[in-house]
Amino acid sequence: MRKLIVSIFVCCYSLLSIAEEGMLIPSLIAAFESDMKAKGMKLTAEQIYSINHSSLKDAVIHFGGGCTAEIISKKGLILTNHHCGYYNIQQHSSVEKDYLKNGFWAKNLEEELPNTGLTASRVVQIEDVTKEVLFGTSELKSKEEKMKRIQLNVQQLIKDKSTNSKFTFNIQEFDYGNSYYCLTTEVFQDVRLVGTPPNSIGKFGGDTDNWVWPRHTGDFSIFRIYAGPDNKPAAYSKNNVPYEPLLSLTIDAGTKKRGDFTMVYGYPGTTEQHLVSNQLNHIVQRERPARIKMRACVLSVIDEEMRASDKIRIKYAAKQASIANSYKKWIGQVQGLKEIKAIQQKRELENAYTEKSNTKDDWKVKYGNVIEDMNLLSDVNKEFDFVGAMYNEYLSIGPEIFKLVRTIDDLSKNYEKFEKSGELKEKIKNYKTALEKIYKDYDVEVDRKIFNQIHSEFTKQVATKYLTEDILKNDVEKWSSEIYESSIFINKSELIELFKELDQKTLKKLKKDPAYLLYSQLTTKYRTDILPKIIAYYESMDELLKVYVEGKLEMFPEEKHWPDANGTLRITYGKIEGSSPKDGLTYGEYTTIDGIIEKYKTGNPDFELQTRMIELYNNKDYGSYAQDNELWVCFSASNHTTGGNSGSPVLNENGELIGINFDRTWESTMSDYKFDGNRCRNVVCDIRYVLWVIDKYAGAQNIINELNIVR
Repeated sequence: MRKLIVSIFVCCYSLLSIAEEGMLIPSLIAAFESDMKAKGMKLTAEQIYSINHSSLKDAVIHFGGGCTAEIISKKGLILTNHHCGYYNIQQHSSVEKDYLKNGFWAKNLEEELPNTGLTASRVVQIEDVTKEVLFGTSELKSKEEKMKRIQLNVQQLIKDKSTNSKFTFNIQEFDYGNSYYCLTTEVFQDVRLVGTPPNSIGKFGGDTDNWVWPRHTGDFSIFRIYAGPDNKPAAYSKNNVPYEPLLSLTIDAGTKKRGDFTMVYGYPGTTEQHLVSNQLNHIVQRERPARIKMRACVLSVIDEEMRASDKIRIKYAAKQASIANSYKKWIGQVQGLKEIKAIQQKRELENAYTEKSNTKDDWKVKYGNVIEDMNLLSDVNKEFDFVGAMYNEYLSIGPEIFKLVRTIDDLSKNYEKFEKSGELKEKIKNYKTALEKIYKDYDVEVDRKIFNQIHSEFTKQVATKYLTEDILKNDVEKWSSEIYESSIFINKSELIELFKELDQKTLKKLKKDPAYLLYSQLTTKYRTDILPKIIAYYESMDELLKVYVEGKLEMFPEEKHWPDANGTLRITYGKIEGSSPKDGLTYGEYTTIDGIIEKYKTGNPDFELQTRMIELYNNKDYGSYAQDNELWVCFSASNHTTGGNSGSPVLNENGELIGINFDRTWESTMSDYKFDGNRCRNVVCDIRYVLWVIDKYAGAQNIINELNIVR
């Protein structure tokens, strides 16, 4: 009887879910206002997105081009994820100032740390410019002519808008060219680190817990936007002052419960909801498993070396986190897609699409063969697609000596051009700066071990016809010996010295270097035999996808349609809730500090804690941040998120900040391709835990005093 009751509860729980698929364009949110209000929202569309008045969009920031942040004070304080700020935290860290291990909290403005190259962008306006971009293309017959006209139209539009404007303009394609939007942005160039918890909070759980529920990670860090005296973007200067935003978020530190409305506002990176079944099958069965193996090679080395040395740990912390993140995500993604039989679901949808197209003559002509054409195109080109993925893993994720070679490869190939144009001196200066940055966190012995592991796997995965004779002739031991014992690229001082008298003769010598030879052979083979095929494949697929999406919009108008994520500002909504991803498995919707201590007691190094946390826990010193004598750490919600949503504000029905989005459950990683409302959940760091860490753990009262907190 008890099992029956539980089964009925789980079934009803799933049916009551209001998980909403889709990442909505904010300027079109009025079309969804009534549905959002029916789900509990109390805001108006104008309060969410407005170009005439301050609105929530003005507090949502594109952080560093790859994450999201939110403005939480009238002095430009922004909140994002710990893992989003991790590179910058790592750059400020050393064995003497180990901010990764111990955290960092600026007590005043003077102690806040600048970050070279870090930007924070605010969307001013999102404008539909489809008609303007496609103007004059309908009468053109060839693809080349149409693309040329579109490019000219885009260039002219940006030129017209940029005249006498301090804003940045970017026109992006949506739905594979069925629509275009112009994003007007304000880009701030002076962003400083204000505070970060130690890894034992901000990275609690490490790789063990990454993409996993239940989660207990305090994944947050705090930065501040600075502007010129006129409150406009300016390059870093000691004379800059804290930015005064149009709007900063109110923080709701009150109680929460299952079923509460949630809205995520952020910059999701990439989704591919329209992939055809054969293409998705290739990813699930071959491409992802091979990439997982390639990354396992790299991580096996880095993880071991980081455990053995604090110096290596600090040098490789950000790199390890980035590589491991996708590695574990892909494992869950493949598993999830298989479990829901995503390929079968795709084929059923494809059959329905084709059947619908056959109900009208003009639909049959336009859309009748598009599914078949896409599946055939995938089958013909899947080998090139696979080889391209393996090259990318090897050259971009593998040994960093390739990154060192890549830094000057451009200079080597374009020396005469730069010399004639007068750019040579500036180019050399930039390359030296880039090399210094790489060498700061480079270790030759670690890199050699990575090379040995991944080179062997690479040559196993890639068919011999896609490799050069020289690469096949020399085994990994010979390449490793030649490169890491004689290459100039492993010797920083020697390479930097070479730049002092750089000329054609010196570059000719460099081209004989074993590291350069291997890199050059691989990239030449890739650019000559592989890349052109991949480009042609995706260009052809995009043309078909444009037709396919047009057909979806025309033939299925009653369905909810949304453009794939492309790094632009989007909105998704749902509610606080757990899930039942598998038979007999039910996830609750929140975790508490009790779970942190339970995991700590397992002895797993990913669950290490500092004594301050244990003391506060033992004293049950939760301040005003507890709910029913519990301190919530994380909660899950049914919002459709993806990479890029990291750091996004999670808002309640009043538009108040209740948490910071930082992850998805492992079962949810498939949502980049297929969203399942009963399984897919985003993972959120509860804002009350963030406040507790800042206040009780760190004692950073200066930060708390800046915030507008309601209960």
